[in-house]
Amino acid sequence: MVKKVVIVGAGPSGLLLAHYLLRRGDKYQIDIYERRSDPRIIPFSKSRTFPITLSERGMSALSKIEGLAEAVRAISVEMLGAVSHQKNGKQRFLRRRKPLFALDRTSLTIVLLQKLTEKYDNSRFNIRFDSKCSAVNFEAKTVTFQNIAETAPEGGEFTVYYDLLIGADGASSVVREHFTNTEMFELEQQYVRSDYKSIFLPRPDENLDSKLKPGYIHSWRLDDGSALLLLHQQDGMMSGVIHFPRDKNKIVRLSSKEDVRQFFRDNFPAIAQKMSDSEAEDFLSRPISTVLTIRCNRYHYGDSVVLIGDAAHSVSPSLGQGCNSALEDAVILDRLFDEYSDNLAKVTEQFTMRRKPDAHALVELSDNAFPLSGRLFVEYILREIFAKFMHKLFPNVFPPSMMQLISETTESYGKILNLHKSWVEKVKKSNKKFIENL
Repeated sequence: MVKKVVIVGAGPSGLLLAHYLLRRGDKYQIDIYERRSDPRIIPFSKSRTFPITLSERGMSALSKIEGLAEAVRAISVEMLGAVSHQKNGKQRFLRRRKPLFALDRTSLTIVLLQKLTEKYDNSRFNIRFDSKCSAVNFEAKTVTFQNIAETAPEGGEFTVYYDLLIGADGASSVVREHFTNTEMFELEQQYVRSDYKSIFLPRPDENLDSKLKPGYIHSWRLDDGSALLLLHQQDGMMSGVIHFPRDKNKIVRLSSKEDVRQFFRDNFPAIAQKMSDSEAEDFLSRPISTVLTIRCNRYHYGDSVVLIGDAAHSVSPSLGQGCNSALEDAVILDRLFDEYSDNLAKVTEQFTMRRKPDAHALVELSDNAFPLSGRLFVEYILREIFAKFMHKLFPNVFPPSMMQLISETTESYGKILNLHKSWVEKVKKSNKKFIENL
């Protein structure tokens, strides 16, 4: 008997899971509902979100579906390492053994969606945009959506039935919200201490901007803990984010285009020279974004509901592992479907058992891997260089560096945390003191 799977959320994790389920033959009918409009028909300038980097973990998840990894590489820029720009003009390089693949999140979503519609017709797969999840009834196994398209009739609500419900609807998940009404469910939500704004710059002039080498993630840090990260996109532009402390931050006080320009002239002069008038205006008008971290004590309800991606374990973007870990969720579920021969009761229960320790470890790593203190950040750089050097000479004695393990392997986050627990604790104490003294 064909089981109906309803996926709420058409982000990378929900779409990749649809790929995995559909390749299991005719066992599942997949229906996806997404609150946003179809990204394939919206001008990219309006749908463009923020750059993400896919590491070994994310690319490995994509490579298990024929053609996906190749399609993503074709629209990505390889990142060979990171460059930390110092106040005195000097640069510190951290090179990578395996590249990261940088692209806009919307571009990744479009590729995953296009490959789905190329492979499967609507007899097995359907997707409906402009559909906002408004209610879930776990006992009746129904989900209610509201049609929010501009052309939708007033009161355009509709209800669908499911055998398996996948909550892939992000950190503010409506599906997860309904878990709070179930027995023994525990949820911890915390806002990351830094907020952020996106920034988009024109193609660097290779003669004038020789320090903005393609193929590297470029970063600048301020004494108050603010950080600017930029990377090249395939069209030659540079995009990135500026993170800044929520309290006493300078960004919130900017009130004009000239204020924006002056802020960048004072703090990031190399970037101020490249910022156009239109980008200064856009930067001013962009809302300040917050990041919510999520820890749950379980990711399933009974044998019919599962949370994945940010709905289950949203993390700080500091390590660039949010999307990578979300894609890995699909891999783990696929293995469980194989291991338990599509027994939904076993699959859902075991997903919580297998995934929770690593997901909680990733929250800890993302919150406390990087120090805010300039002095301790130098120590972090030196530790990474030393660990890479020693591991290359004595691989059986010295493990890879923390960042190598996180982004160049598929090693479990739990094991990585255990290997670097002392450093994480040191950073946690230092960052707490740093924030108190701001």
